[in-house]
Amino acid sequence: MEGGEAVGVRLSGGREVRARRAVVSNATRWDLVGLLDEADCPAEWRRARGEADALPEINSFMHLHVGFDAAGLDPSTEMHHIVVNTWEGGVTAEQNVVLVSVPSIEDPSLAPAGKHVLHAYTPATEPYSLWAGLERNSPEYRQLKEERSQVLWRAVERVIPDIRQRAEVTLVGTPLTHERFLRRHRGSYGPGVKAGTGALIPGATTPVKKLLVCGDTAFPGIGLPAVAASGMIAANTLVPVDKHLRVLEELGV
Repeated sequence: MEGGEAVGVRLSGGREVRARRAVVSNATRWDLVGLLDEADCPAEWRRARGEADALPEINSFMHLHVGFDAAGLDPSTEMHHIVVNTWEGGVTAEQNVVLVSVPSIEDPSLAPAGKHVLHAYTPATEPYSLWAGLERNSPEYRQLKEERSQVLWRAVERVIPDIRQRAEVTLVGTPLTHERFLRRHRGSYGPGVKAGTGALIPGATTPVKKLLVCGDTAFPGIGLPAVAASGMIAANTLVPVDKHLRVLEELGV
């Protein structure tokens, strides 16, 4: 920040990358507000900090990745499955729904010959609060991973009953996995803004001059198509209207 404007990015090694037009951040709003020094934040941004803190968040995930022996597997096994444990619970209930995908059924090149790869997960229904404060690689963490992954194994067993015997590579992911490797605030999937409530996900601009945002905490929100659109909106915001018009003329629109 210089003169109240975002002018670049300082990398963890100390090197600075200077911006010609603007800085575009794809960090979540929860994480972005912590990247700026308080002294560099205008009053409007400090208010935005509170708005970011108040932005409701969706829960995290449990993941199960398995590499397994495909010998003798039922040839009618399909690639995608959704397991619903109770219809009364609904799709947002904790550990009620598990999605299972075996992509190497469709594309054998994704696994070695005679093997398959599998991914099972709970669709953003895993509470971060269960994991908060746990040390990775601690006995308590390993035990909780074992306990909370059982719903995934049971779901997969409804598709491949002997999956535990077939498994050769097994990886379990938790909210702390999301938090660490994806640098996600509390491992969250993104903002939990519901349609029809009047609440809105903020757009590309911020109270800090020349600082734009994209990603799933920028409009239009969560999911790959929406995040791609947020990047397009940020880029569009940087382009003057006269350039928009020239491109339309070149396209004959």
